[in-house]
Amino acid sequence: MSIELLDKAIRRVPDFPKPGILFYDVTGIFINPDAFKYCIDRMEALYKFERLDGICGVESRGFLLAAPLAERLGIPLVLIRKKGKLPGDTYCCKFALEYGTSEIEVHKADVKKDSRYLVVDDLIATGGTLSAVKKLLEMAGASVAEFFGVIGLPELNYEKTLFPTKVTTLIQYSEKI
Repeated sequence: MSIELLDKAIRRVPDFPKPGILFYDVTGIFINPDAFKYCIDRMEALYKFERLDGICGVESRGFLLAAPLAERLGIPLVLIRKKGKLPGDTYCCKFALEYGTSEIEVHKADVKKDSRYLVVDDLIATGGTLSAVKKLLEMAGASVAEFFGVIGLPELNYEKTLFPTKVTTLIQYSEKI
């Protein structure tokens, strides 16, 4: 599969969630087995020789990408959830989104001190969510080895927000309609 076929699997939804926004919907990847396999194969090729202690999947589409990669690499999967979704003791971080604010959490018991984590999400826009994940991991004494997203929207300056941590995406788009 090529990047062109991946591009065709990603749906464009104009004026969502508000007028003037072009939404890139990755659910088309998950219903296309070839596109989904391409993503996981590319991720495995990128990270199979990296020293990673675990993978953090960001709710919810990040779970779908991070889980098969964690299994292939034989390392733990740590779930980053919206506030109130985890039953145990958690670290919590509030952050700004492109369209508002949110809070995310991680189980304290799931993040190991001095560990390096790959953080996986479906799309990287402003970098606000991933910056909050980095803060959660730092609260636990861990660090982010790298950020990964299938889609990147570089016009929204996520690299500036996430600097100096490396950011990798499979495909990049302009957010404009």
